[in-house]
Amino acid sequence: MLHGRATEIAAIDGLLTAAREGRGGALVLRGEPGIGKTALLDHAAATAAEFGGPRVLRGLGVEFEAELPYAGLHMLLHDRLPHLPELPGPQRAALSTAFGLATGPAPEPMLVGLATLTLLSVAAADARLLLLVDDLQWWDRDSTHALLFAVRRLHADGVALLLATREEGPVTGLDELRLGGLDARAAGAVVGDHWADLDAAVRYRVLAESHGNPLALRELPMSLTADAPAGTVPLTDRLRLAFHGTAARLPAATRALLLLTALETGGSLTVVTEAGAALGAGPDDLPPAEHAGLVRVDDGRVSFRHPLVASAVHAGSAHAERLAAHRALAGALDAPEHADRRAWHRAQAAAGTDEDAAAALEATADRARARGGQSAASAAYAEAARLSAPGAERERRLVLAAESAAEAGLRERASALAGQVADGARLRGRLAYLRILHAFWSGDYLLAHRLTSEEAARHEPEQAAELLVQALHFAWYVGEDAVADTARGLAALDLPPGPRARVAAFITAGILDDAPPALVDVPEAAIGDRLMMCGIGVLLGRDDEAHALADRLATEIRAVGGWGRLPTALFFAVEVEVFQGRFAEARETVAEAMRIARDGDQPQWTNQFTAVLAYLAALSGDEEECRARAAEAMADIAGGAMSPGAPWARAALARLDLGAGRVPEALAELDRLTRPPTRHHICTLRAVPDVVEAAVRLGEPERAADAFGYFSAWSKRVGEPWALALTERCRALLAGDEAAEEHFRAACVLHDGDRHETEAARTRLLYGEWLRRSRRKAEARDHFRFALGVFERAGMRAWAERARVELEATGLSAGARDEPGPLSALTPQESRIVRLAAEGMSNKDIAARLFLSPRTVGHHLYKAYPKLGVLSRAELSGVLG
Repeated sequence: MLHGRATEIAAIDGLLTAAREGRGGALVLRGEPGIGKTALLDHAAATAAEFGGPRVLRGLGVEFEAELPYAGLHMLLHDRLPHLPELPGPQRAALSTAFGLATGPAPEPMLVGLATLTLLSVAAADARLLLLVDDLQWWDRDSTHALLFAVRRLHADGVALLLATREEGPVTGLDELRLGGLDARAAGAVVGDHWADLDAAVRYRVLAESHGNPLALRELPMSLTADAPAGTVPLTDRLRLAFHGTAARLPAATRALLLLTALETGGSLTVVTEAGAALGAGPDDLPPAEHAGLVRVDDGRVSFRHPLVASAVHAGSAHAERLAAHRALAGALDAPEHADRRAWHRAQAAAGTDEDAAAALEATADRARARGGQSAASAAYAEAARLSAPGAERERRLVLAAESAAEAGLRERASALAGQVADGARLRGRLAYLRILHAFWSGDYLLAHRLTSEEAARHEPEQAAELLVQALHFAWYVGEDAVADTARGLAALDLPPGPRARVAAFITAGILDDAPPALVDVPEAAIGDRLMMCGIGVLLGRDDEAHALADRLATEIRAVGGWGRLPTALFFAVEVEVFQGRFAEARETVAEAMRIARDGDQPQWTNQFTAVLAYLAALSGDEEECRARAAEAMADIAGGAMSPGAPWARAALARLDLGAGRVPEALAELDRLTRPPTRHHICTLRAVPDVVEAAVRLGEPERAADAFGYFSAWSKRVGEPWALALTERCRALLAGDEAAEEHFRAACVLHDGDRHETEAARTRLLYGEWLRRSRRKAEARDHFRFALGVFERAGMRAWAERARVELEATGLSAGARDEPGPLSALTPQESRIVRLAAEGMSNKDIAARLFLSPRTVGHHLYKAYPKLGVLSRAELSGVLG
């Protein structure tokens, strides 16, 4: 019976009920050892079995298995692997490779996560699933990431997940219950159940010193007497001592088998007894440990009744005993499929340098890397380096360990390992890459740019071009001079004809030439090069072409499950969506991008997308959200550098103030934004018309002179009609009454047919205001009507109200406010799914695109239909127009 856990049981029962009804859910139980996490998992499993609930899949974190790639996930999903053939080809290949069931290219972590998502969704179609994972803190990192990626997207698949982890376990982002000690009544019940004849004084001591920990309530009475001094040892250590005391009273051969069990991660009774033979112990020596309640033997497996028992046995053994046990296990694990575990045992058995053990562990690391287990590979390479004699091999293995850590996103580990390399002369290029990454992660963009540029100078043109394209990315956060210098360096390379030369030609012309070329995709070029082309396309105002390229790149990246590059493509897409007034689409894109960036631990991109959310809030007039998001984006500054999202955040605050009529505040913010070092940023260029409007409204047009001069030269250079229209609008505001109309008319002509509708509406609003001041009210009305309609459809409330007031000032009623668009009632994710469904995509295709399960897509559509007033997907295209 579980005493004092009514709240936790209710939460678990709610999770099981949701799963039975086809809804997904997850809960993390977090607490100290012995607090009752495993008992609650057992309760969940028993309840599911007793009441015909979901089918139970159970996994366990094993302390000495944490460095085997995807070991935890494989254990959890092993019974569901017959469903593998039902997965799409790329996902099936990724999961098969990750589990070592097939060979192939190392899979991207996101693709393994997506495959896990699909496998669970398919398996849940036959029967609801309850996933139980105990001791998550000892799961390998790759398994944890893949499972959490999947579970966060299983909203409508009847899959429930219950995780148990210690206080220091991984952060999951899921709902959590922190387990505290039992209250006095529940603790007394536990003590009464187990120690009915306990001396009253000892019972009091147990209740006082256990702090309500159920395991302590059961175990401490064995080591306490009424007159024993109060312990000052932490509770967990006291429990270990209690278990150690029990183990220490057992025969030496039994203790040897206990130590082998603690070190044998697979729990195989055969392996333990075979290794035991090398230490003089046999199967008949195990029952005393069973009778003492330390281990359980079941179905060919031997396991401890609590992880603290294994910890106590390990800690209580002598160093020589542990070395001998590892050697014995390495000898017993002689089958080919046990090569990785054998290599780790050989490594742990080595007392000093051991090249044979190091080579075996390096081979293990190579296999882990081939399976996409970069975290496990890093640990194995690092251990191999530890076993290597000082010299070239040790240095090489340290660099391999650092590179794998970097690929796994373990930034501090990567930097620390790279710092251990004593002689980097032979490995200079690879160390330079790691130093560049460290500088970038630390927010030191100036150093990252300098190191990348210096490294490019040491290479042949092809590789130098690749490095300089990366240096351009860093240069953007340094300043426009760094951008130009890097582009000139790229232009000076003597590249042979081919994709890289075409990419370099477009990038350098886009930055340096007076007449930059059109944006033409180079499909055979590397993804990174094409992403930079996309960014240059947005810089040049080629918004439609840049958005199309960003969309193609995002599709290609999704197909291979690339964590790292997808947010970049989505960022360029969302910039265009904002600039073209497609705010609903922009919110959908940001919602997807934020999920990916957070899952991939990419703070640079979460920062930038947070700033874009601030800008979208400013456009809708939501001051509270705008200021909160902008503060979050600008506060996230690493190493004293400018936050990546700072330009967008400042642009958001300026647009918020301008829309609310706080013109002095808007101009002050814009003054800071449109000067070096942020003048060259794309969102800054697009904000220059705001500078002109604010300065003119304040009667200080001279304050806009420098910014407008920069913008005018840029718009003439890029030659895009919408940019020239904004230049004409600025000239109209700066010209005064005499020449203003000519420029307003020219701007309206240039806007005609362009997709930047909200900018056209702002031009028409300003023209209408000029006409009304000139007492030409009738002519102004059409402009105000146009602007009002656009602003209301776009949700730009402050600007719509300004247009409404102006229209009514002409003596004409503005009428009822336009109803919000059909998608306004939907969440960003529902809206994105509805759009894709309206284009004819199936639930399965939408799921693959958005990293969801097909059933979750169907669930969102089911929720969206009544909001849109439709009964089926066939009606969607009509509703959306």
